Amino acid sequence: MTEVDIEKENAAIAKAYKELLKVSYQTLTVDDKKLIRQAFDVAVDAHKNQRRKSGEAYIFHPIAVAKIVAQEIGLDATCIAAALLHDVVEDNPDYTHEFIEKKFGKTVSRIVDGLTKISSLSKEADVSTQAENFRKMLLTLNDDVRVIIIKIADRLHNMQTMDSMRPDKQEKIASETLYIYAPLAHRIGLYNIKSDLEDLGLKYTEPEVYKDIHNKIKESKEEQDAYIQAFSKVIVDSLDKEGLNYDIKGRPKSIYSIRRKMLKQGVSFDEVYDKFAVRIIYKSDFANEKFLAWKIYSIVTDHFIPNPIRLRDWISSPKSTGYEALHITVMGPKGRWVEVQIRSERMNEIAEKGYAAHYKYKEGNAEDALDTWIDKLQEALESNETNAVDFVEQFKLNLYSKEIYVFSPKGDLKSLPKGATPLDFAFSIHTEIGMKTRGAKVNGKLVPLSHELQSGDQVEILTSENIKPNSNWLDYATTARARSKIKSSLKDEKKEVAEEGKEILRRKLKQLKITLDEKSINEMVVFFKLKTSLDLFFRVGIGSIDNPMLKDFASSRSNAFMSYIKSKIRKPTVVQNIDKDEITAKYDMLVFGKEEEKLDYKLSACCNPISGDEVFGFLTINEGIKIHKKNCPNALSLQSNYAYRIMQAKWIDSSQQEFAAQITLSGIDNMGLVNTITKVISSNMHVNMKSISFQSDDGVFSGKINVVVKNNTMLNKLMDNLKKINGIDKVTRV
Repeated sequence: MTEVDIEKENAAIAKAYKELLKVSYQTLTVDDKKLIRQAFDVAVDAHKNQRRKSGEAYIFHPIAVAKIVAQEIGLDATCIAAALLHDVVEDNPDYTHEFIEKKFGKTVSRIVDGLTKISSLSKEADVSTQAENFRKMLLTLNDDVRVIIIKIADRLHNMQTMDSMRPDKQEKIASETLYIYAPLAHRIGLYNIKSDLEDLGLKYTEPEVYKDIHNKIKESKEEQDAYIQAFSKVIVDSLDKEGLNYDIKGRPKSIYSIRRKMLKQGVSFDEVYDKFAVRIIYKSDFANEKFLAWKIYSIVTDHFIPNPIRLRDWISSPKSTGYEALHITVMGPKGRWVEVQIRSERMNEIAEKGYAAHYKYKEGNAEDALDTWIDKLQEALESNETNAVDFVEQFKLNLYSKEIYVFSPKGDLKSLPKGATPLDFAFSIHTEIGMKTRGAKVNGKLVPLSHELQSGDQVEILTSENIKPNSNWLDYATTARARSKIKSSLKDEKKEVAEEGKEILRRKLKQLKITLDEKSINEMVVFFKLKTSLDLFFRVGIGSIDNPMLKDFASSRSNAFMSYIKSKIRKPTVVQNIDKDEITAKYDMLVFGKEEEKLDYKLSACCNPISGDEVFGFLTINEGIKIHKKNCPNALSLQSNYAYRIMQAKWIDSSQQEFAAQITLSGIDNMGLVNTITKVISSNMHVNMKSISFQSDDGVFSGKINVVVKNNTMLNKLMDNLKKINGIDKVTRV
């Protein structure tokens, strides 16, 4: 570079820095400006020999990130300084965290440290590593939520300046943005940034689609402006008559959301009716905000017919992101539906700036939705039992989920994700209540635990000390919190069964003259094709490894001559994870429908599902049931065109499968007999009673009981216990 070029570049850097101070959303004090200047000087020095792929000086990147943080997100001087310094420690070994802490204080150092940690995560990652990175990134939320916010700003600037990268790199970064950063920006309430990230994500993942929609929006801009003019004309006089201070704007929907509507509704660009929204922003003091919002609503609906199904009142109950507004859809000029968003200036600021405005207006230290969400997230991260990919999928569900509002019996309002069940509600109140849930009443009526709650429901949870979570609960629970608590409880219960199983195994082996020691455990794990010693004990505990099977093992072991030859030929197998403190699932059986039936099937060649995958069955004309993965390339077309031929299917661990059985009883009737029978059934672990019916005729009774058990051994044990009851003459299985 010539001296002239260097001078020009230095002038551009100085100009960018001055602009940064000018555009700050928050008023900067003299001390603030000093802090930012120091950070700027350190950043300039640290990056002096670095250039970006485009060839420009690297320092423009931290300044741009700081500008997004200052102007669009509206954070304070501390965050602006941290944004300027975000790559310093990572890119220049001369600068350490100790130096940053000494010069800028603990807060800036902590934020920069968090950002360095995130950057040092593996870049070339497959989905599961990427998911694990995401989980680690979320852990920094606990240190300081500002780390994530600056990281989002960093990602936005990278997305804006990706043109000089290789196409494959562009697509990878764009996919990651859509997968992780856009949902996070949405959740923290940075709606504008979320839209930018999504649009840029689409620009690099589907460039043709993006260009097409972008050009069409440009072409329809004049028509849109004219329409908003016509809409405003109708209501302006009425609003002025009320002496309101307001502003009416049109807001085009983002390219990404238009694309999503086109796909979801199966329509072309011209057929998407709400390509923009009308926004009415009014000035008001805090006390009159709600009153004025409904006044404007009343004026708008006097002139335009509203769609009653499309009213969204987020003023009375704000979203858990802190978003407040009144949304209505009305029949506007030319017979077109138009979304009208009514917000005060304060609400608009919160919607635009998210986190920063949210704390600016926060009264005292009142606990609020965003804080609660960060606490909940922390809990989910800490008690996490699932693998990282499941966690991220679950987390994303909770990020993007539409919300419903339900009431407790005392009238307290709770917000839950759409699709939540009474079980989710129970766990959202307290883990102990969730664990002891026996049933639920919604609006005074008993409902199953799988019942989907609707906004406005009043939910009462019925509890019992004798209840424990069972595996079916995972089919009913939808929130990450409830699912992780249930999984962790089931794990503990299985370990208890394994403890009992170990003692049972010790006794049974003693009869077979075998000592339970490390060698025999290893041999049995190999013999029964299991993974850990806990698997062995658990299966003995539930009875799926019974006496005949243990006798087979003993006889295979006692054939000394053969064993001797085998041991000479090959080394004894040592199971790798034998001591792992875990009961593993051996997905070895595919079952269909709610009844979990066993049917013949073939695995489809298009996606080659393997045991353990999430799958569904498709009923073909000539080849019976074909199994496809849920994310199979053909899944979408099969499910939309042939929904009636789709069958629910899932892989299960055959030792965990449950079977329905019917037992008939007869004997002499006496007082309290039914009570004794039900007590015996409920005290038999792993037996679930589905229905019971008795009839008595002249002192003799007969009855039928439908139970669900894991295997034959358990059923026989139950029948033996029933035979011991005084008065029972005959117990048979139908």
